[in-house]
Amino acid sequence: MSISVIVPAYNEAKLIEGTLAAIREATGVLAERGWETELIVCDNNSTDATAELAAAAGATVVFEPVNQISRARNRGASVATGDWLLFIDADSRPSRELLNDLAGEMERGRVVACGATVTMDQAPGWYRLATAGWCALSRFAGWMAGSFVAVRAEVFRDVGGFSTALYVAEEIELSRRLKRRGRVRILHRHPLVTSGRKAGLYGPGEHLRVIVGMLLRPRRSMARRESCALWYDGRR
Repeated sequence: MSISVIVPAYNEAKLIEGTLAAIREATGVLAERGWETELIVCDNNSTDATAELAAAAGATVVFEPVNQISRARNRGASVATGDWLLFIDADSRPSRELLNDLAGEMERGRVVACGATVTMDQAPGWYRLATAGWCALSRFAGWMAGSFVAVRAEVFRDVGGFSTALYVAEEIELSRRLKRRGRVRILHRHPLVTSGRKAGLYGPGEHLRVIVGMLLRPRRSMARRESCALWYDGRR
């Protein structure tokens, strides 16, 4: 078995080294099974030292000039050689226990994809409550969080990868397509630790405005970069 870990990264110089170190530590459980792992970082047109730091950490670095996370993930996947693709966001840190659970699902061969519930490293109560709500919905609906998407490489390519028509919710749209091909499992015993920095960078009012816009005009909002400031205005 071989696994390609793909990290999309836009101006992540503050966090990329810690993320890659955590990934290398966690993927030790795969090496113990005799599996091969490669680490790919897609620099999504960063203006800081993200690419240089990733290369120095031993990752294969590729470049995607269009600032869109779907394109960055797809670009990383285009050079991946693994039987499975594991997409992890640049502000997230998987544990050995989480990847051990993932490896078990891969070995059993009953799923085409796996996601994971998430927990924030630091965030106020309202943000943690919203995250808990997402995790419950994720498990109920079988929707993967974009910060942790594991999928069989051949199935990912067969369905066309992440949609480049969307700037957000691309992982939900992919989850729906993958569920037509087989089972999508959401792992929950060991949540993925991800950064709660958005709670500090954007207040409740800014979050609410974006969410209301998505609810009122979902197709238009999700397809326009200008409507997705929480993800694309560059605050870090």
